[in-house]
Amino acid sequence: MALNPIGIADDFFVNLNLQTTLQLPDSRETILHFCDAVQKQFAEMATFYQRDSGEFVLESDRESGNYQWLEIHSNRLCAGAFNPATMQEACDLHRWLLDRSVYFLGIGNLDVNAIDVVLGFNLDYRGNRDAVVAEALLASSPLMLLTAEQGARAVECEPNIVVSLDEECYLQARLAIETRGSSYQVRTGRYEDEPISVYFTVRQYPAAAKVLDFKDSFDRQCELAEEMAERMIVPQVVNPIVAVIAAS
Repeated sequence: MALNPIGIADDFFVNLNLQTTLQLPDSRETILHFCDAVQKQFAEMATFYQRDSGEFVLESDRESGNYQWLEIHSNRLCAGAFNPATMQEACDLHRWLLDRSVYFLGIGNLDVNAIDVVLGFNLDYRGNRDAVVAEALLASSPLMLLTAEQGARAVECEPNIVVSLDEECYLQARLAIETRGSSYQVRTGRYEDEPISVYFTVRQYPAAAKVLDFKDSFDRQCELAEEMAERMIVPQVVNPIVAVIAAS
């Protein structure tokens, strides 16, 4: 893997989302056995709790700035590596969890609705983040016509595009920008200390009348997500936003 996350953004993360058709087990014994196994392998993941909404969470210290987390929802297994040293480190965590989910949670290939590999880039900026995104990504686009109006200021600029990477649309890529802005912030000039988040997701659905090997698919998706991020997302999306922030 060639993508070096260090220095690309203020924060970088790699997330896994595995959606299942059947509900995942939620018995005390099953959940604790799985989380105990995870904690023994990843010693820093030692904080365990259940949210009021029902999902189980196992995570390391979020205040450290470099942490790992796992969530078990009713129909979804999620995990993330926040500010990993390398892409390999993050993917190793997710691959380990997928391997063990077969034995501890009973997840099988027939049960998979979709699997996501998500690369995230957080870019810190205290100001009109929507204006930053508009200038960085739409400056030479006809879509900037509204901002040319006298007195106009960007209030919501969160591009979101999904494309198919195969002929039958079972493999898809999504680019989404989240600014966390609001009319109130623009009106008052009281901007919250939030990042601009760039999400790049590679999603695989099971093909019709075919069984998806979700562990093999994960490996392919990681390679594809990294290659596309290095070739397109970082130089053409992340870097232009960083440049506008620096100029501001």
